[in-house]
Amino acid sequence: MKVLLLRHPPVAKAWAGRCYGRSDMGWSREGQTLAARIVADLAATAIDAIVHSGALRTGRLAERIARGGDIVVTTDPRWLERDFGKWEGRSWNAIWRETGAEMDRMMTDPETYRPGDGESGRDLAERVLAAWAALPREPSVLVVAHGGPIATLRAVLGGHSLARAVDFIPACGEIVALQRRQ
Repeated sequence: MKVLLLRHPPVAKAWAGRCYGRSDMGWSREGQTLAARIVADLAATAIDAIVHSGALRTGRLAERIARGGDIVVTTDPRWLERDFGKWEGRSWNAIWRETGAEMDRMMTDPETYRPGDGESGRDLAERVLAAWAALPREPSVLVVAHGGPIATLRAVLGGHSLARAVDFIPACGEIVALQRRQ
């Protein structure tokens, strides 16, 4: 089975420099242009099923890719971005001013640290592995998701520590292909 992991297009400019894990917003103008290009690029790709996180920024793209095809689109919130708790919607600079180097613990203690009293890296990994196991049993599945879940899945499946997940964050609009056993 082939699984294509697609990170959503860039979000609205008003969210630049802000922590927006679970917050929901649309795309920037650049994101709208990229979405159109992604839809055109995937038009000739065999896709049997599409799963998205349920966020506006993933759902809109999933529906556009499926339009015109006979592709089932489902929502699985286990593909949502990391829950940053009290940090949600705040600027990274404000978080830094308030907490100092505490945000570095996302890298130095990814297993147990809960940024903003939100979700730990281990919580995210377990959630995404469950989503991975629940994917439709189709030859080709497209997952429209977020940078954190995609990076975490890639790190864990590759046998890397959660501290290395940052090395696997795809760019907005990037597609990562993985193979999955039946």
